[in-house]
Amino acid sequence: MTQHRDVRLGAPARYRWVVLGVATFTQAASGFFVQGIGAMGVLLQRDLRVGAAELGLLLSAAQLVPLAGLLVAGELLDRYDERWVVGIGACVVAVSLGVGSVAPGYGSLLLVLLVVGAGYSTVQPGGSKSVASWFDASQRGLAMGVRQAGLPLGGVVAAAVLPALAAASGRRASLVAGGLVALVGAVAFMGLYRRPPVPDVPEAGGSRGGEPRASGGGEQRASRGGEQRASPGSRLRMLREPAMVRILLSGACLVSVHSGIGVLTVLHLHEAAAVEAGAAAPAFVAVQGAGVAGRVCLAAWSDRVRSGRYVSVLVCMVAVTAGMVALMTPLGRSPVAACALFVWLGFFGIGWYGPWVAHLAESAPPGRTGFALGLAMAVTQVAVILAPPALGLLRDVTGGFGAAWGLLSAVTAAAVAVTARGGGFRRRASS
Repeated sequence: MTQHRDVRLGAPARYRWVVLGVATFTQAASGFFVQGIGAMGVLLQRDLRVGAAELGLLLSAAQLVPLAGLLVAGELLDRYDERWVVGIGACVVAVSLGVGSVAPGYGSLLLVLLVVGAGYSTVQPGGSKSVASWFDASQRGLAMGVRQAGLPLGGVVAAAVLPALAAASGRRASLVAGGLVALVGAVAFMGLYRRPPVPDVPEAGGSRGGEPRASGGGEQRASRGGEQRASPGSRLRMLREPAMVRILLSGACLVSVHSGIGVLTVLHLHEAAAVEAGAAAPAFVAVQGAGVAGRVCLAAWSDRVRSGRYVSVLVCMVAVTAGMVALMTPLGRSPVAACALFVWLGFFGIGWYGPWVAHLAESAPPGRTGFALGLAMAVTQVAVILAPPALGLLRDVTGGFGAAWGLLSAVTAAAVAVTARGGGFRRRASS
């Protein structure tokens, strides 16, 4: 596809920051409405006349289609320009929310969120690939961290805006607002994103220690070549590669921790630490803010870890294990200590995604970055769907939070032992 000459021949080093900004904004805009569902929980229950189980199903609906959609999106991203794949997906989010604003009832909203999930399937891996293609190894972690901070940033804004809008103008107005925000994100990405310049010679490695560039011009040429026509079976064999196994194990554990933070933080503070409900909600905003900081800081740090980017992921797993174990002690019943522990968990239990996705992009075979991103995100999506209701049920059955934190701690500690022993901290050698 023809590229704009002012980008190809101009100053790509400067334009990459434009790409990073628009990719971050589009992710935040596309996930804006879904990130605000939890904050609108009471209003939605009253307006739709549903219980907590039905409300939880709305969140699961938005995450269901990406199980398959992320794989399809990965294939599309390896074949076509990210500009259109991501832009069209964000448009699907916008249009479906607009239609949902005129459709009545709970069933209609459930269907709308299924379609929203289909559209969002392209935004997550597409934005990651677009950023990876513009930044070399020396800054890729920082760039990925900034980009992945878009989702929790969007969640903070949504939590502040959508409940007030729904209370003042009704549920339909919040859907319209979500659709308009997603549309602005789609237009911005399609209008501003360009592919990076294609180098005149093949790239042999990255800027540090022979580390490959994840998705530069060499990959763009490969994505039009024979690797693109590989059979689905040969691509799925990536699941058996040691690097991908480590990525999937760590991702599934940490995304479950992230889900536990989202589901149990306010409940734990209110019920176990005797924090008033009015104070628990702002504390949760602080936890999300810590997650935003973690995604940027941890990813930037991963750029400078000599032993490999995966060390940052291991540190996050060790840190969240320690934090959850501490929650099971008397510290978890102290209002101040519990709040501090949840901020700690927010920093590492949400911030892990920046270095993890950068490591994933760098571990992908040439010409298959999009598919590798989609495959890994699709597999970890299973944990995104199953962890919240499972952890909530465990809390209801046991009558406390110790079992949920204990299960997450044990699983994460086991993943640390397995992936560290497997050498996951070493960077993939250049081909």
